[in-house]
Amino acid sequence: MTRKIIIDTDPGQDDAVAILLALASPEDVQVLGITAVAGNVPLALTAKNARIVCELAGKPETLVFAGCDRPLRRDLVTAEYVHGKTGLDGPDLPDPKMSLQDQHAVDFIIDTLRSESPGTVTLCPLGPLTNIATAFERAPDIVNRVQEIVLMGGAYFEVGNVTPAAEFNIYVDPQAADIVFRSGVPLVVMPLDVTHKALVTKPRNDAFRALPGDVGHAVAEMTDFFERFDIHKYGSEGAPLHDPTVIAYLIQPDLFSGRHVNVQIETGSELTMGMTVADWWGVTDAQPNALFIGDLDADGFFDLLTKRIARL
Repeated sequence: MTRKIIIDTDPGQDDAVAILLALASPEDVQVLGITAVAGNVPLALTAKNARIVCELAGKPETLVFAGCDRPLRRDLVTAEYVHGKTGLDGPDLPDPKMSLQDQHAVDFIIDTLRSESPGTVTLCPLGPLTNIATAFERAPDIVNRVQEIVLMGGAYFEVGNVTPAAEFNIYVDPQAADIVFRSGVPLVVMPLDVTHKALVTKPRNDAFRALPGDVGHAVAEMTDFFERFDIHKYGSEGAPLHDPTVIAYLIQPDLFSGRHVNVQIETGSELTMGMTVADWWGVTDAQPNALFIGDLDADGFFDLLTKRIARL
């Protein structure tokens, strides 16, 4: 059955690959809209990059909305040092011709959840959770209408990638993450624990590059670009492809395994701000609120990704 989804994103090369995977998979996911948020780069660039990716996919009819340009209660932290000054450094892609929708992303999220049948829309946040939290605070009636939230963010065993304790998406807006994790909506979390196992090795990137058409080549150039940062940092055999795990989970959940545990967000301590405290070992009585993914079939994941991107 096709899942109706809203992709909330701050593209980002790995966000771009996630969007491409979704747009290439209409039998599995129906993209109702893409909502941009400030994160990897400022909002003007994430809103532009989302449209660049839709046009790369040959889907200029996709609705793209600009959302919140800063976190709820903190100054914006960005990651040009990873993604380059545009957020999509690597391939040389033309500026988008398609226009942004006039409506604010938060209003689009609220209106969509009110107009679609309850329990039929899945939210797929790939960046900071500012847009989702703002929608939940502004329209509490929509919270119990969400089918599920499948998000990329957080870490437990892999600890932090932007501070010693915190993963970037959660760190950028921990207050928003706290609202979402306390919301009661069913959550599936793709933390660094799983995304660091989704490594774009040279053979996997060569497979993207060898695809016919422009899209595979662009994907290979994107991963080449941000791989330089990750290999320097982690010394791994390739860059983790974080965000496409969210879409892959909706298409082929059996590629993933995890535990249903309690996850809380640290918002009080500057030392551990944005830490996702996952009760992996069940040492508290706190109610599980998230399926926290810990492992994936990496070969199956890249096989899915390569086959679907080949369609575009």
